Amino acid sequence: MGPSIPITDIETRNATYTALLSKLTLAQDHRANLLDRGLKDIDIEKYGYKSTPAFGMERIANKLQAEGLYLSGVPGFYRTDRDTWTFVSECRGILIPVRDMQGKIQGLQIRRDNVKKRKFRWFSSTDRKDGCRAESWTHLAGPVRNKILLTEGPMKADVIHALTGVTVLAVPGVNALAQLEKTLEQMWEKGLREIKTAFDMDMRTNPHVQEAYQKLLELLKTMGFRYGTYLWDENYKGLDNYLWAIIKNDNE
Repeated sequence: MGPSIPITDIETRNATYTALLSKLTLAQDHRANLLDRGLKDIDIEKYGYKSTPAFGMERIANKLQAEGLYLSGVPGFYRTDRDTWTFVSECRGILIPVRDMQGKIQGLQIRRDNVKKRKFRWFSSTDRKDGCRAESWTHLAGPVRNKILLTEGPMKADVIHALTGVTVLAVPGVNALAQLEKTLEQMWEKGLREIKTAFDMDMRTNPHVQEAYQKLLELLKTMGFRYGTYLWDENYKGLDNYLWAIIKNDNE
């Protein structure tokens, strides 16, 4: 198929992804899943979650082009053998917009249904004809403040922000720090000084994750940030699960 073509600029990606999501819907089971995490309908609309379509990808891509949107260089889109544009939709799941400091969509993740491993995958068209590779973008939920939380996964960041109002920055994984330094440099210029990490509690028993986490702390130290770590009840894997359990218990 040949190499991936270079990624296009953020303005183009944001416009194309925003238009794509506007043409999709959210399945009832996916909405129920998000509500079970503690999100409200208003949060779901604000964050822009949608379900992957089961069919009609070429038709939607054609509509986007007809509206003047660019598909070349946008991860997830590629050409078929007939030279028509389409986008990846191999596995049913929830599409998650991954946003920068201005709220622009840099890329999309897919939370895949009914899988045990690698539940979250990038919306990417590497190795497809005229396809494009996604990058390990960070995701910001909330405005830049002098103190924020740092966690793993855009959806987790959205849930924590919705439940607490705290600004949360997410990396796609504790090993995926390629874009983090650049993001933190930009946030330092906007006044960020203190970072509390809130990675899943299984980090305490996984040596590979611990090693990656130490590299992360070294980066924060080198960059001059004050930092600390949040710990919570180990019966709850993520801070999002723990917070929602507390809120539900208080409301009962």
